[in-house]
Amino acid sequence: MNSNSTTRRRITAVAAATTSVVVALALAACGSGGAEPGAGDKPYVALVSKGFQHQFWQAVKQGADDAAAELDVEVTFEGPETETEVEKQLTMLQTALDKNPDALGYAALDSEASIPMMTDAESRGIPVIAFDSGVESDVPVTTVSTDNLAASAEAAKHMAELVGSGKIAIVGHDQTSQTGQQRVEGFTQYIEENAPGIEIVDTQFAGGDHLKSADAAKAIMQAHPDLEGIYGTNEGSAIGVVKAVQESGKAGELTVIGFDSGKAQTDAIRDGLMAGAITQDPIKMGYETVKAAVAAINGEELEPVVDSGFYWYDETNIDDEEIAAVLYE
Repeated sequence: MNSNSTTRRRITAVAAATTSVVVALALAACGSGGAEPGAGDKPYVALVSKGFQHQFWQAVKQGADDAAAELDVEVTFEGPETETEVEKQLTMLQTALDKNPDALGYAALDSEASIPMMTDAESRGIPVIAFDSGVESDVPVTTVSTDNLAASAEAAKHMAELVGSGKIAIVGHDQTSQTGQQRVEGFTQYIEENAPGIEIVDTQFAGGDHLKSADAAKAIMQAHPDLEGIYGTNEGSAIGVVKAVQESGKAGELTVIGFDSGKAQTDAIRDGLMAGAITQDPIKMGYETVKAAVAAINGEELEPVVDSGFYWYDETNIDDEEIAAVLYE
């Protein structure tokens, strides 16, 4: 990876592109001159992501592109428009397999639905690198991801410190991916084991969509008017919670903690609407995924898990050099 200042410039450049442009570029990424992927002399790595609607995935793509340029491989990066489109993602996965890439990277929306395709990839001799979220299969040669259990426990620790006691709730992004499951599990387990004065009164899932997450948060607040805090498990969930708190006139009354670090979240922290959040390192995740794919193509042994890292950030450290380098705004 390059220096922190260079990384910050890359993240800023990535986020500056609109989602529609990123989608167009990703779907058109078939090599120079419009050639089909894998038609050239370079090894070809196909990456199938969870989506493009969040800045997080744009930053993952940037990291993948950085590694592709450095390691001299061809990479395509695509995913459905939203993180609720499991069937569309599976279709993209099958299409990627049918192009016979030298390696495949896959961020599963549903950790079980892709098992037949994982078996298909293994039968074709195509090494699979899971990234962001693992699958219920032994086929992937490694998984490049944030330690979501540890990261969500860190979020819970800060929630407990800020709230002290009382009722809190969770707005999750999904129940089908390992990422979605673990970010709820790690948070819940920490609270249950370390914060006896805090009760988690409700957990709702809203697909990571900020509007649906806002509706879910409003419903929870109406059912529990004495609520002290809400945790949102990804970018869309967290921003939906902030929106709900603002629209309900409870800004400053409820402690909001998020996950990820798109511009809307960093703005919310600077404005005092969100207490803090966990940031991943998406550029590193994309970079390490392609790096692992190249190693697998070359027959190298890989560790079962590559930890791409995480950090807690709030108004006290958001401008620190180490934190600023991994904020993908």
